[in-house]
Amino acid sequence: MAKVKPFRGVRPPRELVTEVASRPYDVLNSEEARIEAEGNPRSLYHIIKPEIDFERGTDEHDPKVYDKAVENFNAFQKNGWLVQDEADHYYIYAQTMNGRTQYGIVVAANVADYMEGRIKKHELTRRDKEEDRMKHVRINNANVEPVFFAFPDNEVLQGVIDEVTSKEAEYDFVAPDGFGHHFWVIDAPETIAKVTEEFAKIPYLYIADGHHRSAAAALVGHEKAQGNPNHTGDEEYNYFLAVAFPASHLNIIDYNRVVKDLNGNTPEEFLAKLAENFVVEEKGVDEYRPERLHNFSMYLNGKWYSLSAKEGTYNDNDPIGVLDVTISSDLILRDILGITDLRSDKRIDFVGGIRGLGELKRRVDSGEMAVALALFPVSMKQLMDIADTGNIMPPKTTWFEPKLRSGLVIHKLD
Repeated sequence: MAKVKPFRGVRPPRELVTEVASRPYDVLNSEEARIEAEGNPRSLYHIIKPEIDFERGTDEHDPKVYDKAVENFNAFQKNGWLVQDEADHYYIYAQTMNGRTQYGIVVAANVADYMEGRIKKHELTRRDKEEDRMKHVRINNANVEPVFFAFPDNEVLQGVIDEVTSKEAEYDFVAPDGFGHHFWVIDAPETIAKVTEEFAKIPYLYIADGHHRSAAAALVGHEKAQGNPNHTGDEEYNYFLAVAFPASHLNIIDYNRVVKDLNGNTPEEFLAKLAENFVVEEKGVDEYRPERLHNFSMYLNGKWYSLSAKEGTYNDNDPIGVLDVTISSDLILRDILGITDLRSDKRIDFVGGIRGLGELKRRVDSGEMAVALALFPVSMKQLMDIADTGNIMPPKTTWFEPKLRSGLVIHKLD
């Protein structure tokens, strides 16, 4: 059962939140962070991307960069830009995009739950990326950025969300990207107890986004436990920062593909090979979006096409075989285009659906890419089925938007 606890959050005073809060470390590069933080000494980028405080070209993995992170974290606290709450709290964090709001509960999640599989994952992680975040957690002795969890819908926890969010928010602002961010502190002892008790009835939590952050946070907590001869299991380092959303609140956006060439095929030959496994329909110059599972949208030679996978080319009873990313990876990318490793092949690139079908068209029309493929989004049920069966999703399958804003609350490990 999921073990969570409240914690003494470290967070900005209300009047500084828009200056401190930032996008997550992994959605922008060093130069973009440098530009966004320009003229703002309070930006969280000084802690999560501290290479911006050095000359351009400084390696973000240089030891002095990690040292700068902790120096800046301490300075933020000394200056009162980040202040630790005096008591343990849960928090509610909501995000609004395109008029739709999703509400999550900010918790300290349990390291043992991650290590023992009660926090389920659906993606593989890369050791180098884990190690980078582990260094950041270790040196700051804190989870500066949260992980994005989902949990099966729960009436009692939904009731808590409804009750708390009926009051005025602690933070309420629209970020430069146009997304709304809203944040409440849960301070009533009976409500805090209710949240802890209700999560304890939930068998599993699911990582929606942030697999590397989850792994890094859990591994550092595990290290600290191993290194403490008086370890009890109740220490703060046994927990890490997460925002857990009811599954029905979350919306997975499509994650699309663009490929540089047709692997020696002419467009006509490529279309003929596609017709072996798909019903191919030309749709003309107007954007065509996939309408259902096993229906794909393709942009080639200035035209949009509908591709519908033929009966027998997929397995709806297999949690991996049912995925459109599996069908397209096997029958189009591998069998026709000769792309076998989505992680390393330089002929393919991936475009988050938030950028729209226009971005796919642009990259093909420019001549940079030869063909674009848009997929119907994965559902939360599919994601949870894959995690429940111990399977791993193919690379670049899910895109969650909006991303969690960093800097609204931080969890210290002591």
